[in-house]
This record gives sequence, structure tokens and C-alpha cells, in this order.
Amino acid sequence: MFKLSGTLKVKNDTVQVSEKFSKREFVLTDASSMYPQDILFQLTQDKCALIDAANIGDQIEVSFNLRGREWTSPAGEVKYFNTLEAWRIEKMGAGAASGMPQSGPSAMNLDPIPSNPASTAASDDDDLPF
Repeated sequence: MFKLSGTLKVKNDTVQVSEKFSKREFVLTDASSMYPQDILFQLTQDKCALIDAANIGDQIEVSFNLRGREWTSPAGEVKYFNTLEAWRIEKMGAGAASGMPQSGPSAMNLDPIPSNPASTAASDDDDLPF
């Protein structure tokens, strides 16, 4: 999982690629370095609506996965393509996220590790400060 913050520059319409597949692209300008970068992201299927609440010029944070694939042309030439697949978009400063629910799989790494009372009782004999 990756995150990138920036300014929404382009918001395209949803494109129905096939009967079972739709996608939507948007561009985020990352101005965190000396040379601003325009980064293309893709939303697919039910995630296409995540960008609806954002307007051009808004500061947003995008959570995304990096996808890669191999393609062989009819002439036998092998090429590789990358896609930045967004799954959560959050307006900066708004505090309201749109995307994966907080109770879903993305939140699993955010939950604190539960303390185990048995392990703390066993550590009473230990004189280590940590």
C-alpha cells in the first residue's frame, strides 16, 4: 500500500471498457519536490465514484496499490506496463475519507496489538526495564 498527497489536476469520466469492466482516471500533481510531477491514477469498478466528491484544485491524499503486467505484441515484442490503482481518496483537512471502510481489511494494520495479560504476569520476574 502506498499513499501520495497532492492537488487534483484532472478528473476524467468513467469509461465502460467492456460489459463487466469500467475504469476512471485522474491526475494528481505532487509538488513535494523541486520539480512537480503529474501522476496518473486509475479507479476501477465500484471505486470509480470515489473521486466524485473532489474538485479540480482540491488537496487530496490517495491510497493506492502498484500493479504491473506483461504484454506480448503480435510481433512477439514483450512490454511491461504499470498502473497505480487507487482504492481510497481523502480530502486533506476535511477528515472525511471515501474509500475502504475503517472496519475493512485496510484497517487491520491500524488496530493496536492487544495486550496479553499472561505475558505481563510472566514478566514480573524479569528485571529488564523494557
